[in-house]
Amino acid sequence: MKKNYIYCSDTCPFCQRAYQLLESKGIPFKKHYVKDQNDWNEVMEITGRNTVPQIFINGTHIGGFDDLYAADQSGKLDDILNG
Repeated sequence: MKKNYIYCSDTCPFCQRAYQLLESKGIPFKKHYVKDQNDWNEVMEITGRNTVPQIFINGTHIGGFDDLYAADQSGKLDDILNG
């Protein structure tokens, strides 16, 4: 199984919502905390975005919480999980 992980900050309300959605679906994930400029540089290099959360499911970059929610509502998240 490919990794599920989130670049995150525990002070971010959208990160909290992403954790809740993933946990409610029983999707295990690891948190990669963005703490300093080096971490932000890594997020930018990998995703092209400068916000958290940045969510990866089965190695696929989903995006932020709004993207995760939309993928869940459309069924795309299930496709990624089963793919």
